[in-house]
Amino acid sequence: MTSLAQIAAESGVSVSTASRALRGRGEMAPETRARVLAAAQRHGYSATGVRRGRPRSGTSRLFDLVLGRFHDPYADEVTAGAHLAAARHRFDLVLTAESDTPDDDWPTRIRARGSAGVVLGLILPTAAQIAMLHNAGIPIVLMDPRADADVPLTSVRTTDVAGGAAAAEHLMDAGAERFLIVDAAPSYRFGRGRVEGFEKAVRARHPDAAVDRVRADWTAPTARLVSLPALAGASDTAPIGVFALSDEMAIGVYRAAADLGLRVGRDILVVGFDDVRAARWVHPALTTIRQPIREMAGAAIDELAAIAHGANPARRIIELPTTLVVRGSTGATPAPENGVSRGNPRDRPRRGSA
Repeated sequence: MTSLAQIAAESGVSVSTASRALRGRGEMAPETRARVLAAAQRHGYSATGVRRGRPRSGTSRLFDLVLGRFHDPYADEVTAGAHLAAARHRFDLVLTAESDTPDDDWPTRIRARGSAGVVLGLILPTAAQIAMLHNAGIPIVLMDPRADADVPLTSVRTTDVAGGAAAAEHLMDAGAERFLIVDAAPSYRFGRGRVEGFEKAVRARHPDAAVDRVRADWTAPTARLVSLPALAGASDTAPIGVFALSDEMAIGVYRAAADLGLRVGRDILVVGFDDVRAARWVHPALTTIRQPIREMAGAAIDELAAIAHGANPARRIIELPTTLVVRGSTGATPAPENGVSRGNPRDRPRRGSA
């Protein structure tokens, strides 16, 4: 068993400093704390000096949901879906925040709790973090990972490529002849899939169509700024079809349109991605590609529950389908939240007509 003195020696600090770093007490440089925590993780050492994994009485009846941030529309949907599924399996759900700081020790805290499993939302763990949880016998399921893992981990995701294609087909059916993609940076796995599906669908039907692309940082304010010059040349005869990689960025496009005096649903046709609650609140309501966020979180918890009851934790990809939800931002009269339009978008009045 590795001792505290060995951790201190390997980290180049005193035993008392190592103890304070492991317990999160005292003031010290972040680099020092991170060095001690890294040494402890390598040796499976906890603040008590005991290798901590599952409690001696058995696995705790709890799952951890780890997200980089909470209390935004996406995280709210994930949390709701995971909580409902955990309760259905008679497990408690612990919300654990992840940060990119070097002294973040969320795997150590999860191991100390003896969690029955971990769902990582939009997070790709490091090799050391994976090893720590695996050594404690704690399974990991990735939900919508930003990249594909190099090690075998089960992941739950949606049909991003198909969703992008559905957005393109709908905009073309609505009469768009020129297109704008509001892409995102950083460019994650799911964002690249959405762009790929959209561009392929447009090229298949209109090989010579203009498809411009701008990049925002997944937020409405930057989407507004980058969309302004691209929308400034909106045509009087044919609307621009805009595909934003998230609903939040689509709302930024709405603001850019307002700045330019353009009408969403007539001068520009907008499709988002996610179908968060705000998509229903904007005016006109946002046509979007619904990814089943709650269902994805629930599926991740279901997978952990199956493993907790003895299922084989072999790696697999669980993919839930996207759905086109038609609302007023593409000019059609939508049916009540069933994803099917009651109006024909081609019949919408052109700009300048009676």
